[in-house]
Amino acid sequence: MRMRVPLSIVPSIVVAAAAVAAFIAAPTPAAGQTATAKSIPRLADGKPDFNGVWDRPRVSDITEDVNGCGSGAATTGCKQKGAGELSYTAWGKEQMSGPRFDYAARCLPWGYTRAMGTAYPLEILQTPKRLAYLFESNNVFHVIPTDGRRLPEGADPLWLGRSVGRYEGDTLIIETTGFNGQTWLDTAEHPSSDQLRVTERLRHIDADHLEYEVTFNDPKAYSKPFKNTRVWSRMKEGDELMEWWCMENNKDLTEGLLSPTHINQP
Repeated sequence: MRMRVPLSIVPSIVVAAAAVAAFIAAPTPAAGQTATAKSIPRLADGKPDFNGVWDRPRVSDITEDVNGCGSGAATTGCKQKGAGELSYTAWGKEQMSGPRFDYAARCLPWGYTRAMGTAYPLEILQTPKRLAYLFESNNVFHVIPTDGRRLPEGADPLWLGRSVGRYEGDTLIIETTGFNGQTWLDTAEHPSSDQLRVTERLRHIDADHLEYEVTFNDPKAYSKPFKNTRVWSRMKEGDELMEWWCMENNKDLTEGLLSPTHINQP
């Protein structure tokens, strides 16, 4: 049985999980093959098939490199290439070094990029017109239309933002904007603002490994864009997402032990 790896913080989101229709996964060739047109799984329309439960590196700090999968299962091959030193704006420096409200410890949503860096597995459910990320952490979901629509303008800001996806060959490109500016990019508390734009590029390395490249562009917090490149590994057959909730046994919150703000020096 897969065992959960304990984290050093008390996180985050209480969001209702959605009921999602069951998908039939395409057969997958053996790991280690080159991602050619014949070696990767595909949907009926010919698009690459990303359906499955994926183990990922735990990215607590987007500036650092990581090796190893985070779930505690026997999965191998996960890794992360970090961004290195970041270039802050004056506003970004102030946010990074000054006092702030610890939203995650109070079980508010982690936000999109921080949820993407958790140790917990992620499941992808995909059809020709949409792709859904199902996060084990707090059992939240995020739906990405791939039907040709554009990002909405003037919509209400969200914790996870609003996404649309498009294919360039066998790479799925996901653009996400519309963030509320109340989350951090990672558990190292690198700041973000409502100007954040996230671009993800997802492609098969082979049938059982995905390359996930994410570019962060937040001109209010950082003077230039930066990126991470990660490898996700398919979990073995029978591994499923587990139930996980922030409020369960969160004594810091329920017993009033959290301070109104804290200061985290970079």
